[in-house]
Amino acid sequence: MSRRCEITGKGVLSGNNVSHANNKTRRRFLPNIQVSSMLSDILGSSVTMRLSTRGIRTVEHNGGIDAYLLSTPNSKLTSEAREMKRRIVKAAAKKAAKTAA
Repeated sequence: MSRRCEITGKGVLSGNNVSHANNKTRRRFLPNIQVSSMLSDILGSSVTMRLSTRGIRTVEHNGGIDAYLLSTPNSKLTSEAREMKRRIVKAAAKKAAKTAA
């Protein structure tokens, strides 16, 4: 499993540990990835995703996973998020057709 946020795409960075004697050794900066379950109103079920804490805050700020994905352009989303957006759009169209009929 990769250490990458499914919303923001934030991943592992690399850098150096620098000692007092200015010795440099390589290290990895890992993102704070959490397994988060969010309720999708349109799909009618919860969706489990691996998100960074910044990604969780962004989704909550925008009013939930449905509102965030629908308001974000596809060019700024990861492939997993684009697939979920397609599912949400399809389910919303199905609900709209059902209520119109």
